Amino acid sequence: MAHPAPLVAPQPALAAALRQLVGADLIAHVHTVDEDSITVAREAVAGVMVALRDKLEYQQLMEIAGVDYPDRPDRFEVVYHLLSVTKNHRLRVRVSTDEATPVPTVVPVWPNAGWLEREVFDMYGVLFAGNPDLRRILTDYGFQGHPQRKDFPLTGYTELRYSEEDKRVVYEPVKLAQDFRNFDFLSPWEGADYVLPGDEKAGGTGEAAGKGAPTPMTAAAVKAADGKAKAPPPPTPKTTDVPQQTGAGAKTNVKAAKTSRDGASAKAAAKTPATAKAEKAPAKPRAPRKPKTGGDA
Repeated sequence: MAHPAPLVAPQPALAAALRQLVGADLIAHVHTVDEDSITVAREAVAGVMVALRDKLEYQQLMEIAGVDYPDRPDRFEVVYHLLSVTKNHRLRVRVSTDEATPVPTVVPVWPNAGWLEREVFDMYGVLFAGNPDLRRILTDYGFQGHPQRKDFPLTGYTELRYSEEDKRVVYEPVKLAQDFRNFDFLSPWEGADYVLPGDEKAGGTGEAAGKGAPTPMTAAAVKAADGKAKAPPPPTPKTTDVPQQTGAGAKTNVKAAKTSRDGASAKAAAKTPATAKAEKAPAKPRAPRKPKTGGDA
């Protein structure tokens, strides 16, 4: 069976080397899809790690993971992923434990195990004896429970937050609506016994008459609507058809219609023959003025 993992160098002599090196502490060895997994005794895990590092050249600890099997007496498995850079091979080491029995730490063997063991402790509650700083690392201060356990509740009515006023983590009721937590799994298309959010706009609840979906337009209606949209706009009516309409209001229009003191009215006055002749004649350029002679310069 092939798998998409990177190719590793086969180790046909690994099984015999593990039996000779680990001895009675080796509980099981499984070879599947080119991967080797061994299960060792919990109390001997630290010594086994030292032997695997020094004797079989597994120099690096890549990861520590937790697995929860609630039906087992030892419900938790701690899984160590080792890498040999000289052999191009990976080895998976498993140990089993329960909620109260700690697993020996491997921090003296690989210092990076400190944070990895803290993660397993935070998510699963597995204890590690000898870890110099076994505290939560992913959850907040004062968090209750372990989120990766399979019996951890997925819903609740309380929330955890940090209070700036109290300077500590507090638990309080959730402020959000709880309707989504009590979902009834009824299909809204078949009809529910209650009014869904937004249905009041369609009517049927007493607020307004339901209009339903709009009726599709016919081809003739669409053509008429397009022609109306393409038609030119009507001409804009004049706002000042007579001179008295100044556009400044009724009072100004009344004053514009009155006769002025010199007898002229708002109507345009008739032009005299001289004025008409002067307007038609082209304007002549004005000659430059000659400077005056004599006197002070």
